[in-house]
Amino acid sequence: MTVRVQADTFDPGAELSDFANDRNDIGAVVSFTGVVRDDSGTLDRMEIEHYPGMTEKAISAIVDEATARWSLADCLVIHRYGPLLPGAQIMMVATAARHRVAAFEAAEFLMDYLKSRAPFWKKELQRDGSTGWVDAKVDDEDALTRWSR
Repeated sequence: MTVRVQADTFDPGAELSDFANDRNDIGAVVSFTGVVRDDSGTLDRMEIEHYPGMTEKAISAIVDEATARWSLADCLVIHRYGPLLPGAQIMMVATAARHRVAAFEAAEFLMDYLKSRAPFWKKELQRDGSTGWVDAKVDDEDALTRWSR
């Protein structure tokens, strides 16, 4: 299980290739890569802040939960911080399991958690100089309810 919180960009294809390389104990690998979206067409960049140590610990705990809940063979979570331009990768989740349903569900669980609960703070800086923190969205919060036990 790997959790990386980093400023540097990453190559999703290379990460996925390394993640699944030489595995004969799994039947499914699911991955998702999130990118900076410019809904308004005026985004200059997004800045993501976090508390080193605390963030990794929080993500590792949810990875442990997903691993136990879906009997994952492996899991990878990469999340970036710092200034990110539109189209840049923000994060990647990859899950490996014996069966596809477990891999898909675990990946969705992790993505929902990262979107709503991981300790990151996102600020959008527009080309006109205005700024604003990204608020939690009701849909993202609602997505978490399906994972309640």
